[in-house]
Amino acid sequence: MNDKNTTHFGFQSVPETEKAHKVRDVFQSVARRYDLMNDVMSGGLHRLWKRFTIEVSGVKAGDRVLDIAGGTGDLSRLFSKKIGSGGELVLTDINAAMLGIGRDRLIDEGIAVPAVQCDAEKLPFPDHYFDCVCVAFGLRNMTRKDQALREMQRVLKPGGRLLVLEFSQVWKPLAPLYDAYSFKLLPLMGKLLAKDAESYQYLAESIRMHPDQETLRQMMLDAGLAQVDYYNLAAGVVALHKGWKA
Repeated sequence: MNDKNTTHFGFQSVPETEKAHKVRDVFQSVARRYDLMNDVMSGGLHRLWKRFTIEVSGVKAGDRVLDIAGGTGDLSRLFSKKIGSGGELVLTDINAAMLGIGRDRLIDEGIAVPAVQCDAEKLPFPDHYFDCVCVAFGLRNMTRKDQALREMQRVLKPGGRLLVLEFSQVWKPLAPLYDAYSFKLLPLMGKLLAKDAESYQYLAESIRMHPDQETLRQMMLDAGLAQVDYYNLAAGVVALHKGWKA
C-alpha cells in the first residue's frame, strides 16, 4: 500500500474507491460455478471447515445470527438448523449475483431468510443485536478490513461471538508446494471449469495479501473484541478466528 488512498487488489495497488467494484466484477463472473470450484480447489474440505465453524460458534436454538459475505448460503444453511424456527438468521453479501444464488438455494430447501445486499463496512443493523456474526472467505476481499471488523463488533450483543473463517499463512515447509498449486494449478482450473483464469489468479493473490493469523487476531482485538483465539486448519491453509464481545 503506497498511501492512505490506495489498497491492494491481489498484487496490484489500486485506489480504495475502485477495489469494491473490482471485487464485485470477480464474483459476478464466478458466481454460477463458485460452489463447484470450491469443491474442486479444496477437495471438498471447505465443507468440513464450515461445519467446524458452526460447531465452534456455540450457536443454539433461538439465537440471532448474521452471515456476512454469505454468498451461496452454505453457512446459512447450517446455521438455520442450529437456531431453529425461534431464531433469526440474516444472509448478506455485497454482490447481487452471489446473494441471489444463495437466497434461491435456501428457498429451494425450504429455508426462508432475509437476504440483504450490503457493504460489511457499513452494516444496516442496530448495535448489540446479534448473538453471532460470521464471515467466511470474505474478509480478505474487503477494502477496509479494520472498519468491517469494527462494524461486526458493533452489531454483536455483549457476550456475542465473531467468527472469521479465512485463508491464512500455511505451515512454512509446505509453502513452496502451496505456491505452485495456487499460481499454476488454480488459474488453470479457473480457466477450464469456470472459463475465467483471471478471477482465480486474483483469488490466489488475495490470499497472499491477507493478514496472517497473529496479525488478524490483533486486528480483531483492536476492533474492540475482548478475547480472540484461532484454530489452524489444513496446516494453516485456513484459519478460524473466534472473538468475544465483552
